[in-house]
Order: sequence, then C-alpha cells, then structure tokens
Amino acid sequence: MSVFDLPIGKLSGVGPKTAALFQKLGVDTIGALLEFYPRQYEDWSVCYTTSNAPLGQVCCVKAAVAAPVQQYRVRKGMTLYKCNATDGSTTMRITIFNNRFAAEKLKAGQEYLFFGKVGGNFNVKEMTSPQIEQALSPVLRPIYRQTQGLHSRFIEKMVRQALQLVGDTLEDPLQESIRIEYGLCHYRFALERIHFPTSQQDIAVARKRLIFEELLVLALGMLQIRGRNQTQSSAVIRQDSSQAFIQRLPFTMTGAQRRAVAEAVADMRSGKPMNRLLQGDVGSGKTAVAAALMDVCAKNGLQSAMMAPTEILASQHYTTLSKLMAGSGNRIMLLTGSTPAAQKQRILRMLQEGEIDILVGTHALIQQTVSFSRLGLVITDEQHRFGVAQRAALSKKGENPHLYVMSATPIPRTLALMIYGDLDVSVLDELPKGRQKIETYAVSSRLRQRAYNYIQKHLDAGRQGYIVCPLIEENESDLASAEEYYKTLATGRFKGYQVGLLNGRMKAAEKELVMRAFVQGEIQLLVTTTVIEVGVDVPNAVIMLIENAERFGLSQLHQLRGRIGRGQYRSTCILLSDAQGETAKKRLEIMCQSSDGFYIANEDLKLRGPGDFFGARQHGLPELKIANILEDMQVLQAAQKLAGSIIKKDPQLRQPEHAGLQQQVRRLFSRAQQTEFN
Repeated sequence: MSVFDLPIGKLSGVGPKTAALFQKLGVDTIGALLEFYPRQYEDWSVCYTTSNAPLGQVCCVKAAVAAPVQQYRVRKGMTLYKCNATDGSTTMRITIFNNRFAAEKLKAGQEYLFFGKVGGNFNVKEMTSPQIEQALSPVLRPIYRQTQGLHSRFIEKMVRQALQLVGDTLEDPLQESIRIEYGLCHYRFALERIHFPTSQQDIAVARKRLIFEELLVLALGMLQIRGRNQTQSSAVIRQDSSQAFIQRLPFTMTGAQRRAVAEAVADMRSGKPMNRLLQGDVGSGKTAVAAALMDVCAKNGLQSAMMAPTEILASQHYTTLSKLMAGSGNRIMLLTGSTPAAQKQRILRMLQEGEIDILVGTHALIQQTVSFSRLGLVITDEQHRFGVAQRAALSKKGENPHLYVMSATPIPRTLALMIYGDLDVSVLDELPKGRQKIETYAVSSRLRQRAYNYIQKHLDAGRQGYIVCPLIEENESDLASAEEYYKTLATGRFKGYQVGLLNGRMKAAEKELVMRAFVQGEIQLLVTTTVIEVGVDVPNAVIMLIENAERFGLSQLHQLRGRIGRGQYRSTCILLSDAQGETAKKRLEIMCQSSDGFYIANEDLKLRGPGDFFGARQHGLPELKIANILEDMQVLQAAQKLAGSIIKKDPQLRQPEHAGLQQQVRRLFSRAQQTEFN
C-alpha cells in the first residue's frame, strides 16, 4: 500500500472523532487529503501599512507591535488581549478574544502580518481577532471547505504534515515526455504549490498540471470501460430489414430518426455488441426508433427486452409498440410487478421457448425467474432512472446482447460522450411534424387568480392539467406545499372538479393508481411534485402551472413542460414566480423564448455548472476534484486525444510507464463506486 492510500488517521493529531469529521468532507486517506484542494486563497502577498490600510476591507497589514500585549478579564470565560501595532506614523488597535496562544506570540518591537477586516476611523484604526503571521515573506494562505468542528487552519496543518509524510517518494504518474509536450510541471511541485503558493503564477502552473492529469485519468477510465465492452457478440444481425419496417409506419420518420436507426443497425452488424445512447428531446420519436431495431432483431431470430422505470410507462410503451408493430408478425408481451401470477408463468414459459419476440416491462424483467431463449437487444428507457447494476443484470440474460439506452434529458454532445463513456451517442435533433408548440409565460403571484381562471376554462372544455409544486409537505417557508395546496384547491377554488395528488412520499402502488386515473381521465387536475413520470403520454393534458418556478433548473422545467402539448390541442405552461434575482429571471426568460431542449441544456450548464446540472450525480461520472468539464473543455479534448493514443498502445495500462496512471484511474473511479477498476 502506498502512502497515498494510508488512512487519514495515520496523521498526528487525527483521532477517530477528527477522522469522522474529515470523512464528512469526503477525505478518508492521505491521498484524498492532498487532493482536497483549496477553494480560494487569502492574499497576504499584498501588504498595507497601518497608514494606508483601507477601512472596511479585509486585507493584510504589516506593522510592528508598539508595546507588550495587555490582558483584560471582562467576565468569567471571556478574556481580551489588546495591543497597538504601528508603521511608525499611524497606530492600529489589535483586539484578540480568548486566544492566549495568539496573544503570547506577539512581542513588542517585532513586525507581524495581521490579516482581517480594518475597522475604526481615519484617526484610529482597529482590527479584531486577526490572523497573525511572522513578517517574513508574503504568502497566499489556502482556504479549505470546512465542516463544524474542522476548520481551515487545522486542515492546512494536516496537509503540511501529509506532504512531509509522502516526502520525496512521490512519483509522477505522467512520464517526462508527456510533461514536456504539454508544458506541465512535476506532480510534487503541483501539489505543494496548489496548497501553499508563493504567487498567483504558482497557482496557475499547479492548476494547469492537476486539471490536465485529472481529465486524462477520467478519459482513460472511460476508454477502458468502453474497451471491456468490445467483446464478440452472439447476436450478430445478418439481414437489415429496417427500411421495410420504416415504410410500413403510418407516418414519415424524420431524417434524425432514420440516421439513428442506421447507426444502430451498423453497430449490430459489426460483430461486437452495440452500446449506444439515444438522446432525444421530449416528443422526438425515440420509441419509433427502438421499434425499428426490435423489428430488425426479430427478423434475425433474436429477442428484445425493453425496460421502463414505471408500470405506467411500460404499459404505454407496450401499447405504442403494439400499434407500430401491426402487420409485422412480431409477438409482443408486457411483464410488470402487477402481472397476474398465471399470466406471468405463461409469459415466462413462452419467453424461454422463444415464442415471444419482444418483452416490455419494468424491473420485473431482471428477476431471476426471467429467462430468454436468445436475447439479442436490451433497451432501457430513461437511463438516469436505472443504476449501472440494473442495466448489467438485464444484459446478462443474453450472450453479450446489444444495448440501447434512451434518454429524454438533453446533454451537450461533448459532455454526453464523457458521461456515457462506454456508449456511442445518437441524437434526435428534429421533432416530428405536427408536434404542438407549447406557449410559455412567466407571471408573478399577482396574476394567480387569472391563471386559475385559465386552468378552469380548459377543465370546463374537457381538458386536463397539472399544477407542480417544489415541496412535499408544509414547512416554515412560504413556498407552496403540494399536500396543503391540494387540500386548499380541492375544497376551495376547484371544488366540484376531480383533483388528484401525487408526491414522492406516496408508495409506488399509490403513485401508479393516481397516474393511471389521470391517464384515463378520471382526474382532471393533478397537483404534483416533480415525480410526474417522464415520458407518460396524456394527450388530453394541455395546461400546466409551475409554482415557485425559480426553484427548478432549466432542464427540469423543460422536462416538466414536456408533459403537455402531446396531443392535437394547443397547450400552455405558466411559470409562477416572484423571484427578483438576475439568474432566476434569466432562467424563466430562456424558458419563455425556447422549446429546444439542447439549447436549454447548454444554457442550464452555463448558469449552474455540471455539478448542479446533474443533481444527485445519477449519471455515474466520478466526482472531479479540480477540473470543470464545462470550463476546461479544451483541456478535456486534448486529454481525450492523449488518452486515445495511450489506450491504443497499452489497453490495460500495464506497461511500467503507465503504472501511476492506472493507479490514479482506480482511485478516481473507486470514488464513483465503479468497481470494475478494483
């Protein structure tokens, strides 16, 4: 085990309690501590005198202590230490609260650096509880992310100790030829100067090196994942019957749909398993593309499985596919958790004997009792709703079957290639003809009653609608609570109408019942949180009101809006918000101006950054310590190019010069719990 992998408790001063605090910050080893980079720096390199120190600003003041520190006991448990510091012409009063150690290191006649906020007035300046250093060389002090009980100065002290512990044994993961080619400093120098720089230039040099290495390691890991999927497949497509299927459809496929089908069929004919992501905006026709591929597999004697996250969505796919497959001769069945036992046994028998060509279902498809005769294609819808393990469990029911992942969450292509590093990417960037444009308006709560009138008008016309709230239950804030809101509307403004409630705390079976009632028109107005099922098709739903719209990200607003406008009726989305912040206003303005999911996703990334954009990190991308995929896109592209050439020569990174990089890949991906590197 290298020093990097030693537990944080090996550091002097880090007992079990302190180690637990470090773990709250995601730091459990010496290496993790050294990669716990400062968030910013206190600039002690620009020093003022007591004469020119700016009032009301946080700065560094260089001054000499004029006389010994005086101690004042104010009350029990409170001691003040005071002294005067001077540049020879102006005095600044220094006050220290309850810190005898800081006070004792101040000696009369010696110069110090005092870092803090300058108070007082032009005649007498003062500084309370400053940070104090010897007036040797000016420095930049690191500021780390903290947690209660674990402060930045202590973390700084532990980082110094960790650097001493690794000493000169720290080998550079990048060979010298790479460092020279890309103008990068040594790893040891980068670690020292990112934590303890002597200038802004130090920080720039260290960041350049660390960002490049982190993105290179990320790219190498993703390429290794992809490489492991390049085994031979037993589900080779001999006959491409896709054009015949496309001609039978009752509508004309868009150019993007045809391109997506062609890309997938080419993969399936290559002899290797297809691993492809189909990205398509709301209503872009992903199901029709999937149907074409399943038909091709059926014509080649292969079975297909399509897994959706909910019973409602699985049932919807089954109905849609049955219509699209009319006249094809393909046998389609639906398997969910609520499928009656007798029918389930019949389906399992037919599936194993090869009498079913296409099986649509939920997580029920990955149960041990489900066995295919010759599984050739696995399709997962709304990939972000499934874990890597669930995707793999379904794939294991065949011999290296083709994998097709569908997602209605638009991600910029370059970012998608990185996030889904094991998948090729197809994009549906055209909407089928006849898709209704959704009028979107941002209004303040002053117009709430007018919005209600507009909703009522649609309900009276036989249409349906949604009201979306950001919170589940009542709390101290003034934000609308779905449960309270539902009670208020059902017994007040919309009394006499069928109002339903859907939220995340309801059991799965309850959610299914509510959504089914809404799909069947038994509920006219659905008050809901963001658990509205992505992809659920209710053509009769034409009006949506989103409460506190500023609380949602752009991409989330776009996904919510996509629940309406799915039929022949004109649809309207009302964004209700009293937010005054510039970012919030910009977000709502973008929603009103555009319905292009990819444009909106790009704008969302600009406003929020990748971390917030992906929410709870469902995408599986390892957490980066210093690089920012969005801001460091040029570096990412250079790193990807280098990673490609390295993997081409050494796919497993087993050559001695790549040992450090392989170790870094393991560390990075172990944090994302992707155990294939361990």
